[in-house]
Amino acid sequence: MPLVELRGQIIHYEDSGGPGRPLILGHEFLLDSRMFDPQVLVLSPEFRVIRWDARALGRTQWDGKPFSLWDSAEDCIALMDYLGIEQAVVGGLSLGGHCALRAALLYPERVKALVLMGTRATREDAQQRDIYMDMAKIWSSEGPIEPLLHILASSLFGEPQRFKHWFGRWRMLTGAHFLASSRCLVERDDISKHLKDIHCPSITFHGLEDLSVAPSQGELLHLMLPGSTGFVPIPGAAHAANLTHPEILTPPLLEFLRAHA
Repeated sequence: MPLVELRGQIIHYEDSGGPGRPLILGHEFLLDSRMFDPQVLVLSPEFRVIRWDARALGRTQWDGKPFSLWDSAEDCIALMDYLGIEQAVVGGLSLGGHCALRAALLYPERVKALVLMGTRATREDAQQRDIYMDMAKIWSSEGPIEPLLHILASSLFGEPQRFKHWFGRWRMLTGAHFLASSRCLVERDDISKHLKDIHCPSITFHGLEDLSVAPSQGELLHLMLPGSTGFVPIPGAAHAANLTHPEILTPPLLEFLRAHA
């Protein structure tokens, strides 16, 4: 299991290796790098795919201190430094996409292109913030109870039963980890006014049944990024469209990478 100490964390990552052009992917809240299994299968013969687990999630060993998406962006760049990667396509789903945008703002010379899935540049809606924090309170006091797991799975996948193998991973997540990662997600700042400063090529994917981030937010992101090559709607997909509908998402992703990686 590849682990490396970076910026006070023990970061878990997976690297497909090989001579291909590098793509670095960050996962969504409550998921981990394994969510990109369908993409690695298709992309790794041609590209070097690196995926990593964010602080307080997956198999990364978090130091227990509060952190923000800007910290996550610095973690991503530190991992690139460790792997000797000067420039890469950087992307991810939601939490990972928010991180990728911030990496592009902090280090524009390191980010060759952006792959954004279920991502928005604005702050979290007040109602959605309250929902996340209420879930964190329940998780801390009662643990990952079954009704809560089903709510999360429905939001992420649309079909809870199809992805129940994630339930076992979620049951291992402590209340402190859930709370810290929730705060990282919902207390993020609005960076929409800075999107004009991101000039690298980008592509935006969004599930049309996404209840966590409205598809209109993804389309707005596409319209505001100067280098955007397109907005790709995924019919029938909820939030984690890359997992539930890889047959729709992966082909245009591959085409984008061939053109811009």
